[in-house]
Amino acid sequence: MISDLGVYAGLFAIAFVAATVLPMQSEAALAGLLLSNSYSPAALIAVASIGNVLGSVVNWLLGRGIDRFRDRKWFPASRAQLDRAASWYHRYGRWTLLLSWAPIIGDPLTVVAGALREPLLSFVVLVAIAKITRYLAVFAVITGF
Repeated sequence: MISDLGVYAGLFAIAFVAATVLPMQSEAALAGLLLSNSYSPAALIAVASIGNVLGSVVNWLLGRGIDRFRDRKWFPASRAQLDRAASWYHRYGRWTLLLSWAPIIGDPLTVVAGALREPLLSFVVLVAIAKITRYLAVFAVITGF
């Protein structure tokens, strides 16, 4: 039971960090756990999704304070990534958050959403749709569902 909690906590941490500052692949961790057939797929997807969405909320908060953090070494997006994401965001609006799951552009989009003062509720809803859909796709590929 305690080891199960550790597995879920580890997946949560990987998914959280993968959405923030450090490059990580939460999909690989989820896939490995799904392939083990030792844990509830629904629980794994829920834990990974919650962790990843909360990590994106950290990016949104960083965006809110972008002027203070933009030039820090640990900041999750380069100036070029932020400029590209801002261009997408200005062109397509909040719907770009449905791409928050995507490598390279996803994290900067969540930072830009904060910088451009996207309301937290609409941010969380759209990011959750994107992140959950991605993890469901991983589940479908792994299980052949």
